[in-house]
Amino acid sequence: MSTEENQDDARTVGERIAEVIRSNEKVPKKNLGPGDREKLKAAADRLEQLLSEAANAETEELKTAVSKLEALLKNIGAGKDVAPTLRLRKNK
Repeated sequence: MSTEENQDDARTVGERIAEVIRSNEKVPKKNLGPGDREKLKAAADRLEQLLSEAANAETEELKTAVSKLEALLKNIGAGKDVAPTLRLRKNK
């Protein structure tokens, strides 16, 4: 996926989030009971944990990709034939 496609996806997600926020601003506010607040806090905490785990997993994937790229560049610099180690991916 290209950088431009990622930016378009991010913009689309951002627009959807803004739309939801704007629609919620128009809804009359309702007082929450202590039980409801606890449920929302638990849900928010779980969401934060899931997002953190996803970010950590993505960071690990990027670190792995960086180390593979560094090894590939090192082999290229040493004059080794790296063609057999490369895999071509078909576009989806």
